[in-house]
Amino acid sequence: MSSQRPALLESALDDVNLLLEHLDSAAAEWQPWIDRVAPEHRDGALNLARYCAMRQVDVRDLQRRLAGLGLNSLESAEAHVQQSLRAVALALSQMLGAAPLSASTADFAEGARVLNRNAEDLLGPRPAGRAARIMVTMPTQAATDPTLVAGLLDSGMEIARINCAHDDAQIWRAIAAQIADHTGRHCLIAMDLAGPKLRTGPIEPGPQIIRLRPTRDARGEVLVAARAWLTSAGAPAPSPRPGLPTVPVGGGWLRRLRAGDIIELRDTRRSRRWLEVEQICPVGVVVSCDQTVYLGTGTQLKVVGEEGASVIGELPAVTQFLRVRAGDTLRVTRDLSPAPASAEPARIGCTLPEVFDCAGVGDRVCFDDGKISGRIVEVAHASFDVRVDAPLEEAKLRAGKGVNVPDTDLRISALTDKDRADLAEIVALADIVQFSFVRDPADVEQLFDELDRLGASDLGVVLKIENRGAFENLPQLLLSAMRRRRVGVMIARGDLAVECGYERLAEVQEEILWLCEAAHIPVVWATQVLEQLAKSGVPSRAEISDAALAQRAECVMLNKGAHIADAVRALCDILARMTGHQDKKTALLRPLRSWESPAAAVGDTP
Repeated sequence: MSSQRPALLESALDDVNLLLEHLDSAAAEWQPWIDRVAPEHRDGALNLARYCAMRQVDVRDLQRRLAGLGLNSLESAEAHVQQSLRAVALALSQMLGAAPLSASTADFAEGARVLNRNAEDLLGPRPAGRAARIMVTMPTQAATDPTLVAGLLDSGMEIARINCAHDDAQIWRAIAAQIADHTGRHCLIAMDLAGPKLRTGPIEPGPQIIRLRPTRDARGEVLVAARAWLTSAGAPAPSPRPGLPTVPVGGGWLRRLRAGDIIELRDTRRSRRWLEVEQICPVGVVVSCDQTVYLGTGTQLKVVGEEGASVIGELPAVTQFLRVRAGDTLRVTRDLSPAPASAEPARIGCTLPEVFDCAGVGDRVCFDDGKISGRIVEVAHASFDVRVDAPLEEAKLRAGKGVNVPDTDLRISALTDKDRADLAEIVALADIVQFSFVRDPADVEQLFDELDRLGASDLGVVLKIENRGAFENLPQLLLSAMRRRRVGVMIARGDLAVECGYERLAEVQEEILWLCEAAHIPVVWATQVLEQLAKSGVPSRAEISDAALAQRAECVMLNKGAHIADAVRALCDILARMTGHQDKKTALLRPLRSWESPAAAVGDTP
C-alpha cells in the first residue's frame, strides 16, 4: 500500500462522516414537515431532507477521491442518500482495517421500489417494454371522433389529458365518454386546472377583408389559381374543399350562377378583377382567379352579361398585432379595451389586474413564451412601461399571448374561482388533477381543502412546476403534497424556461428530477416533446434526443397535432430503446449489437 493511501482513506472517511452528521441535523430541522406527510411517504420525506442537505455541500472533490479509490462516488444516491454514505463509510473503514470485512446490509433497491409503487398508484401500471407512461393532450375533436381516441390508444397512450383552460364542461364530458367507451383499455384521465390567466389583452380588429392570391413561379406565371367558396349569407355552408376562404353572398343571386360564369368586381383597392365560377355545389360555388384580389364586406359582385348583382356579407376582421423591437417602449395597461395597432407608444392590456399592484421598476416582463422581453422602467397605478430588450429585429405581439413576470412576487392564489367551479367536473371525470401556477405550500393546502370539501381526497394530484417560485420552493411543495398518497410533479418546461431563462432550463429540469427521485415521487416530463413531429409529421434531430432524455421520468406528455398518433408511436419506440440503456442517472450496459465482430485492421491479410 502506498504510504499516502492511509491518509487518503482517513481524509475521505472523515468527510463522509461529516456529511452523515450534517444529514442528521438537517433531518431534525425538517422534522415538523416530515411529521405531516402520509405514512406511505415518510421514508421518502426523510430521504428528501437528507438529499437537500447533501446538495447544500460541494462534494465534487470527495467524489473524485472516492472514484479514485474504486468506491461508490455518490453520483446516483438520490433514492438512498444515507444508505449510500454509510456503505461508503463502511468500505473506507474496511480498507483501513478498522472494520471487519462484510457486505453492507443497506437495501439500495427500496427507494426505487417505493418510487415505482407511487408511480403505479398515480399514473397506472408500468407499460410493457418501457419505463415511462405516455400522456396525450386531447384536442376538441376527440369529443366527437371515436377513431381519433382509438388511434391514440392503439399507438400507446396510457393517460388522456384534458386542459380546462380550453373548451367547456360539455366538451370535457364528451371526451371522457369517448375514452370510457373503449372498454378493456387502461387509460386514465388527467385534467389541468387553468389557473390565473396572465395574458395580453385585445387589439382593435382590422378591416373586414379576405385576400385571394394565386401561387406563381419564379417568372411570375400562375401555377395554382386562387380559390374561394361563395355561400349564402343567410344559410352559410362549409366549403367542400379544406382551406378555402368563405365569402357570404345573397342566396337568390348565388342560385342563378352557372359553371363558367365570370363575376366582375372592383376590390377594396378599386382594382378591377374577375372571378370564374369553377364548381357548382348544392349549397354554394367554388370560384377561382389568377390575380390577387382583396374582397371586403360590401364589395359588389356582378356576373358579366347578366342583370342583377350581390354584395359580400360580413367577413371576419383581419387579426391585428403590435410591432415591437429592442429599444421600444411598450405600455401595459389595466384597461382591457382593444388597443390600437399603431399607437405611439404601443400599448396593450393585461388580463391579471393584480400584476399592477405588485410589479416594480427593474422587474423582467416576457411576452409570448419569451419571444419578446424587457424590463419595467416606469410604474403607475393603471399601467407600467416596459423597455423592450429583445428581439433585435421587429416582432409581432398579438392578443391572448402569455405574459411572464419572473421577478415579480404576485400576491394571488393559484386556485381561481373558475378552478373551484371546474373542480366539481374534474372530480367526477378525472383520475388526476394537475395544478397550474402553484408557487408555495399555501396553494397546495387550498387545493387539498377544496378536494376534501368535494369528497375527493384520494384524487391524484400533480403539481405543475412552471414558474420560478415553484422551483425555488420545490422541497416544501413536495412535502406539502406528500400529505396525500397519490401525488406527482410535472416539469412544465415552457413557462419554466421563460421564468428561469432558457440557458438554465437543462440544469433546472435535472434538479427537479433529482429532488423528486429523492422524495420517491413520480415525474411527468412535459412541453414540446416531439412537437415538430406531432405538427408536421417530420421530427427534428434535437427533439429525438430530448425524447430520449424524457425516459428518466415516469410519464412523458405530448401535445396535440395533426400527426399526434405518429408522435405517440415514435415516442413508444424511443422510450423502449432507452429503457435498456438508462435507469434514472444510471447507465445500463446491455449488450451492443452494432459491432458484432472485430473489423480487420488495415493491411491485414485475410
